[in-house]
Amino acid sequence: MKKSWIIAGAAIIVAVFGWLMFGGLQKNVVFFLTPKELLAKGPEGVNVPVRLGGQVKPGSTKWDAKTLDLRFIVTDGVKEMPVKSTGAPPQMFRDGMGVVVEGKAGTDGVFQATNLMVKHSNEYRAPKPGQNAQEMYKTLITNSSK
Repeated sequence: MKKSWIIAGAAIIVAVFGWLMFGGLQKNVVFFLTPKELLAKGPEGVNVPVRLGGQVKPGSTKWDAKTLDLRFIVTDGVKEMPVKSTGAPPQMFRDGMGVVVEGKAGTDGVFQATNLMVKHSNEYRAPKPGQNAQEMYKTLITNSSK
């Protein structure tokens, strides 16, 4: 009797683990949606917290330092979505780079971002004595776009 309970318990654990690995967990884990994927959701994608990922469309960035209003377009190469963010952008933010923004798509078609993350080089070098840190950023940006 006790042995059958142990076997049944082990079977349940294996079944749950298999479901998580091959179906349930995989369908529910989304790191970010592309503009094409978010726009394909239609009204179901509006006012729902998501992460939107893609590249900043060159020439689309508009920054107002007085109101801390940042606007740009995220593209996946197929579709585009305008993004509005409040607050200073990350120092390495620029046109053409990869970004992931957290927030919600509004009914007006503009993605209201609450958090902005940029892709940057994973190479870190401390500035040499007397070297300007701003020059270091320029070389990192140049190297990460190659």
